[in-house]
Amino acid sequence: MPFIYRWLTSVQTQLLGPRCVLCRAPASLARELCGDCEQELPWLTHACVHCALPLTGTVGITRCHRCARQPRFDRALAAFAYDQPIRWLITRLKFDGRLAHARLLGDLLAERVVHAGLDAPEMLVPVPLHPSGYRRRGFNQSERLARRIARVQRRPVASGLVERVRDTVAQSTLSADRRAANVRRAFVCHGSLAGRHVAIVDDVVTTGQTALAVARCLRTAGAARVDLYCVGRA
Repeated sequence: MPFIYRWLTSVQTQLLGPRCVLCRAPASLARELCGDCEQELPWLTHACVHCALPLTGTVGITRCHRCARQPRFDRALAAFAYDQPIRWLITRLKFDGRLAHARLLGDLLAERVVHAGLDAPEMLVPVPLHPSGYRRRGFNQSERLARRIARVQRRPVASGLVERVRDTVAQSTLSADRRAANVRRAFVCHGSLAGRHVAIVDDVVTTGQTALAVARCLRTAGAARVDLYCVGRA
């Protein structure tokens, strides 16, 4: 299916020129998104600086109630609220192999990271898939996103640094109170990160338990600062 999609997309581009992935209007080849659709995306402009949870009310409030007590990450940034059409773009990427969506979403996330003025990490750590999950999908969407950010930040993508050692049940199928247990001891970190600054990259964060499990793994390996970048935040 991914091969057929890429082939059809290539033929269409050659015959008709690049088209917006959302409305099929003419678009630039680099972005594959028209200006109108880009403006209408659910950009996340007011969120907790430590977990990217969307915030309501006073703009001066920068932390959610939980992170005001104990920050979950040193810094966190999400480009979008996890609403349509971001939900559709990510779903089609993960389950239909539309890798062009990873390029688009990764570039948009990279621009938000740069615009936020965050200190660049020493390395980017994509949330890993279990080997069986990788075989089923054929790629890791978080790694694809991280590669796009790496092009802008000029930092390495540490794809093999963290390994998923348990093939856990999909978090989306579980209630919020069961998600932490599902990913407990699911990740191991290979090597020392003493004093290092790293950033976790994921496609979607809902309760944040998966990213937190990866963060604990990185801190156990000695990381001094752990940030989080994600495309969508629920």
